[in-house]
Amino acid sequence: MKNILKLITLFVLISCTNPKNNYSEQLIESKKDSLNFKNGYSEVNGIKMYYEIYGQGKPLVLIHGAGSTIQTSFGRVIPLFSKDRQLICVELQAHGRTEDRQSSITFEQDADDVAALLKNLLIEKADILGFSNGGNTALQISIRHPQLCNKIIGASILLKREGALPQFWEFIKQGNFDQMPQAYKDEFMKVNPDSAKLMNMFLKCADRMNHFKDFTDEQIKSISVPVLLINGDKDVATSEHVVAMSKLIPICQLAIIPGGHGEYIGEISTLKPGYKDEDFIVPLIENFLNEESNSK
Repeated sequence: MKNILKLITLFVLISCTNPKNNYSEQLIESKKDSLNFKNGYSEVNGIKMYYEIYGQGKPLVLIHGAGSTIQTSFGRVIPLFSKDRQLICVELQAHGRTEDRQSSITFEQDADDVAALLKNLLIEKADILGFSNGGNTALQISIRHPQLCNKIIGASILLKREGALPQFWEFIKQGNFDQMPQAYKDEFMKVNPDSAKLMNMFLKCADRMNHFKDFTDEQIKSISVPVLLINGDKDVATSEHVVAMSKLIPICQLAIIPGGHGEYIGEISTLKPGYKDEDFIVPLIENFLNEESNSK
């Protein structure tokens, strides 16, 4: 039961953990210039979306998880991916530095926002890596805007309610702001020091999960681009769920990695002291992105 609750809290912002990794954050800050760092805002569907660009080469879009920022989800792997690629990192509606709108957050709207950003940046096609809720958004992009997608990585996705244990959904109902990971709160306030906006983001994320809607089989089967699904063997979604989803996607590879929710990419809530770059699965992802597609 203890492990189940830990997985639940990481996925929906309701956790009692309070990890710190100031060294990692300082390392990213110090490397920005050498990574050809650029950032800015872009008008997308009525809001200003914040983005960061690192490196040069073939574009790879990074989409963070629920309640997160660019750095909480991807801060440890940005330097690794940006060696050979141009990374386009986004913050979604109501998250971090991106504005909110007078509507709920949805995977569909997030997908449309990212698609609009890519068009504004004159990026005709990109690989897309989404983590957790960001993985759901990445798959929605492949469904709604397939012309923008080369390959998709859905990391720690949950596409149907039955894919998580019943305790997961029961715990969501009990969640409150005090249980949100402190690292998420700290990072939000660092980039957007407005406690009302932080609370608003939390409430919208919780509402999306409380009213979670399944991806239909028809939607999943319609995905026409190559997909890699990644899941931890102690993740929120069961391994059985991710295997089942991989069988519905026409062109799909699957990797089950030892560890918890996002541990394989150094997500801040699962980061272990003394971690090494070799702990992360960047080479596995790069191999998938670089291999010749089997699509027709």
